[in-house]
Amino acid sequence: MYRGRAAELLGGIEPGTRVRVHKGGRTYEGILMPRSELGDDRHVVVKLDSGYNVGIEVSGARVEVVEGAERRVAQPPPPPPAAGGRVVSVLGTGGTIASRVDYATGAVHPAYTAEELLGAYPELAELAELRARVVFSILSENMRPEHWRRLAEEVARELNSGAEGVVVTHGTDTMSFTASALAFMLRGLGKPVVLVGAQRSSDRPSSDAYLNLRSAIRVALSDLGEVVVVMHASMSDEVCAVHRATKVRKMHSTRRDAFRSINSPPLGYVGEEVVLGEERRRRSEGEVVADTRLEERVVLFKAYPGVSPELLEWCVDRYRGVVIEGTGMGHVPESLHPGIERALEEGIPVVMTTTTLNGRVDMKVYSSGRKLLSMGVIPGEDMLPEVAYVKLMHVLGVAEDMDEVRRLMLTSLAGEITPRTLPEVF
Repeated sequence: MYRGRAAELLGGIEPGTRVRVHKGGRTYEGILMPRSELGDDRHVVVKLDSGYNVGIEVSGARVEVVEGAERRVAQPPPPPPAAGGRVVSVLGTGGTIASRVDYATGAVHPAYTAEELLGAYPELAELAELRARVVFSILSENMRPEHWRRLAEEVARELNSGAEGVVVTHGTDTMSFTASALAFMLRGLGKPVVLVGAQRSSDRPSSDAYLNLRSAIRVALSDLGEVVVVMHASMSDEVCAVHRATKVRKMHSTRRDAFRSINSPPLGYVGEEVVLGEERRRRSEGEVVADTRLEERVVLFKAYPGVSPELLEWCVDRYRGVVIEGTGMGHVPESLHPGIERALEEGIPVVMTTTTLNGRVDMKVYSSGRKLLSMGVIPGEDMLPEVAYVKLMHVLGVAEDMDEVRRLMLTSLAGEITPRTLPEVF
């Protein structure tokens, strides 16, 4: 599968062989990995003992076989379970976080059985006994409420059948939506549910998959009793951050530290140890119930200069709830006021959030905000727009009347509302 200059450098050394590659005064030792048919002929790829793949440019490089080393097979048998037999369930939903290289083609495929997962990352068996399976495999932009429902049921089933915690591998683009949905739907949750993804696929030398997954499993065994997202805390491969499910957002399209806690500090960090703060919900015992009642007819509406009032009127005709991403402290153009007033008169709740993300809605400062409050608009406090959107779906699914909707939307159900936004979190 290597060709051209890379094949000349290797001189017939086959993938799966333990090698040392000398380049620029440095030596890289590990397992020679295959290249896909689309890979260039300028690099060889070596899996280091740390679990990371490194790509080495062939110019000026020298390769030698490590004498006495056994040839590594494509999928080695997994090592024995970790001492103590603590079980962590890994549920796959798609994405590239848990993947393996097919030694026949060099292609990257999802690895969701325990055997495949440990074959790709055998070091994980030192942490826990993994019980891994795929729930569904889709691109995260294709997630829908029915996927959240099924995932909540599967998570509850795993926790109620003895798992210490659950890790959900997920595409990063909509991971915060799914995390919020699980946080609201899992009643009586007293164990960790950890969503984790990868910004860069496992076949890339700069992949963040291994550190993220290892950190997620560690958090799944920790003294935590809520839904969290675990991803790189910086561009380096040292520490992952533990974000509360209802306080996290993807803030960069490609960086490995794209996920940030908003309006709240992270719950903790994972390096060699898991260090959690006092604000977390602690582990407890009890049955977990998946309350999957969701009203799907909720719209997330963005207010902006020149927005057409007809767009809001169209939404009012078709939806049961409206979350507005307003400007500043929770304002909208006056042209939207009639549509908002009609929605409220027809029993359709309207929740106000802010496009600034950081900070909180305060609709008592300016007259336009006070007018919206007098109509009956529900202030979203410091909830992220997407969190308020998922929460309103949940609340409309369980509440019996508008008074109950308002009460629940103004109550922090899963840590989504903080009583006071601290200046240092911005």
